Amino acid sequence: MQNVLSFLIKYLSRITIPAVGITDILEIILISYFVYQFIRWIKFTRAYSLLKGILVVAIFIFLAYILRMNTILWIVRNLASVLIIGLIVIFQPELRRVLEQLGQKKIFAALIPFDTGRDVQERFTDRTINEIVRASFEMAEVKTGALIVMEQDVRLSEYERTGINIDAVLTSQLLINIFEKNTPLHDGAVIVRGNRVVAATCYLPLSDNMELSKQLGTRHRAGIGISEVSDSLTIIVSEETGAVSVARRGRLERNLNSASLRKELEEIQDKKVVENGKLRLKLKERLMK
Repeated sequence: MQNVLSFLIKYLSRITIPAVGITDILEIILISYFVYQFIRWIKFTRAYSLLKGILVVAIFIFLAYILRMNTILWIVRNLASVLIIGLIVIFQPELRRVLEQLGQKKIFAALIPFDTGRDVQERFTDRTINEIVRASFEMAEVKTGALIVMEQDVRLSEYERTGINIDAVLTSQLLINIFEKNTPLHDGAVIVRGNRVVAATCYLPLSDNMELSKQLGTRHRAGIGISEVSDSLTIIVSEETGAVSVARRGRLERNLNSASLRKELEEIQDKKVVENGKLRLKLKERLMK
């Protein structure tokens, strides 16, 4: 026991704690910020699949190095620069978008928010809920088919690209006009992100669940299909019956009334009231002097 203690004392005595200055702290903050933005970029783009592929290749190269497969290592060394350039070309739109988003951010405001009082954090506003409920049941009265996908945490950019960009503030009149029969945009789904309609005439994956009722048409199967591959909520208005349904987590709830639909939307609204700290208020007061 004494030998163990003497060894620990001897080992700990050799450990030196480096001096940490203001520059080191600033460097840590900047690195943390850019790593955080990089992780967010990976989450919302196809780069997540890219990283999984790179990890598989890295494991393969590591095994080749351990087993001394010189031919494979020679090929990797000669193709490394070409592959990096190829990846930059392939993912050029995503890289450009993340740089644009980074340039639009207010870095210091993100690090030290100066808002006072209470902040309401929500995925979309109560007004958006009212507009969606109103549009859904106005279309149900005249049996106008509709497919409205409410995006949550999982980005639906892949399906957004299959449609036509709208990028407009969501209103009931806009939704009704989009799904009006014999109009250019009525066929397909609408994708809603926050308080805006981002795209229309989008193609969605059909569910291959064999347990679904044979009475369900393509519109309902598409609504269930997108809910199986993402965390979205899809509102479906039947063109045959005028019934309003909601697809979520691979399940379909049919024949909803306005109160039920409003409850479903409020559930994914994720509305939170956040109290701002006193430190922010003091910092703001000092800066205002």
